[in-house]
Amino acid sequence: MSAAPPDVIRRIVYLGTPGLAVPPLRALVDAGYEIPLVVSRADARRGRGTQRMPSPLKAAALELGLPVTDRLADLNEVDADLAVVVAYGHLIPETMLSRLAFVNLHFSLLPRWRGAAPVERAILAGDATTGVCLMDLDIELDTGAVYRRTETPIGDDETLDELRGRLVEIGTDQLVRALADGFGEPEPQVGDPVYAAKITAAEREIDWSQSAVAIHRRVRVGGAFTTWNGKRFKIHRTRLAAASDSGVVVSTAAGHLELLDVQPEGKPRMDAVSWANGARWSADQAFGS
Repeated sequence: MSAAPPDVIRRIVYLGTPGLAVPPLRALVDAGYEIPLVVSRADARRGRGTQRMPSPLKAAALELGLPVTDRLADLNEVDADLAVVVAYGHLIPETMLSRLAFVNLHFSLLPRWRGAAPVERAILAGDATTGVCLMDLDIELDTGAVYRRTETPIGDDETLDELRGRLVEIGTDQLVRALADGFGEPEPQVGDPVYAAKITAAEREIDWSQSAVAIHRRVRVGGAFTTWNGKRFKIHRTRLAAASDSGVVVSTAAGHLELLDVQPEGKPRMDAVSWANGARWSADQAFGS
């Protein structure tokens, strides 16, 4: 079901889960739309504690005084003109899609990077650009026609959090403008789809047989780790370097990488030079052992 004209849309139900879904919700509230219901994932244990915590979106919705549920079926009890989905994490049943128009903000240039980790995969693949699509929701994963598409370059040193933050700003603006100006006719996706599976723990371990460029991308995605003297060693920030550069410069299969922020096991994050001085590290000592 396609989105209604802008003068018809007043009541919007909103579905999402992580922190990146919060800015669009706040923008809809600020723009004066009525949000009769927010749907988010059920409270879950986070970290090592036993207490169940709300999703970032649920916490924001409660702060805004909006009704929240983790039951998708509750949408059937709500009168709304449109449903907006941002990183909800579940497919929507066809029965609901036929009853209410759903639009989705997806953080890639579809059909490239359909799926759960589009921003991460774009960085790891070395894509020069990415973007945001405002699209119709379909019963299959990220296959709907696209109302609006905005492209943006990916910086060579841009981290996942930095890039995702920019994409959320772009997507929020896209959504608010479409609601104000009209969605128009969506265009079918063109090209071969590429799927963005979640990043696994194994993928976060640095493979020192790769090039400096590839390892730098892995660090930019976050959670990268290796071993040092048999213990887990996290690497939070790096830059491409030359062999002659000062600092903690590591040789790779192709090129050199300077470590900037690191975290030895059992210690806080620190700058790499301070760690190297304390650990008496030298360039002939290899990581990954």
